[in-house]
Amino acid sequence: MKVDQLSIFLENRAGRLAEVTRILSEAGVNIRALSLADTSDFGILRLIVSNFEAAKTKLKEAGFTVGRTSVVAVEVADNPGGLNAILGMLQEAGINVEYMYAFVQQSGDSAVLIFRFDRTDQGIELLQKNGITIIPGEKLYNM
Repeated sequence: MKVDQLSIFLENRAGRLAEVTRILSEAGVNIRALSLADTSDFGILRLIVSNFEAAKTKLKEAGFTVGRTSVVAVEVADNPGGLNAILGMLQEAGINVEYMYAFVQQSGDSAVLIFRFDRTDQGIELLQKNGITIIPGEKLYNM
C-alpha cells in the first residue's frame, strides 16, 4: 500500500529543474505527481513517477542526489470537509502528517493526495480501518 517517491536534492539555480525533467523525458519516465520545497540555497523535489528504478538510475548517473521515501496515496472525497475528515482521524490517533501534496487525476468524484506520515504503517492501518481508499503504487504509477 506504500508508494515509492523520489526525493531529489537540487541546488537553487536556473535550469536545474529543467535538467531533471529533461533526463526523465529522455528516459521515457512520466511524472505522475510532484512537490517542490525550497530555501534560498537548495530545494527538495519530490516525485511520483511511472518507473521509479529508471528515474533513479538516470538521475544518479547525471550526478543528482536521489533518495527513496515511502508515502501513501489516499483517495479523499472531493467536497468541502473531505480532507478535514482524514486529518481529523489522523489527529485523534496521534499520527503526524509531515507533508502532503496533490496528485492530478483525470476525472472522478475524489481527489488523490500523497501523504508522508511519521508512522506510515499505523497511518495506513487507521485509514483502511475507517474505510478510506488507499491507492497502491502499481495503480498510481499508471493513472
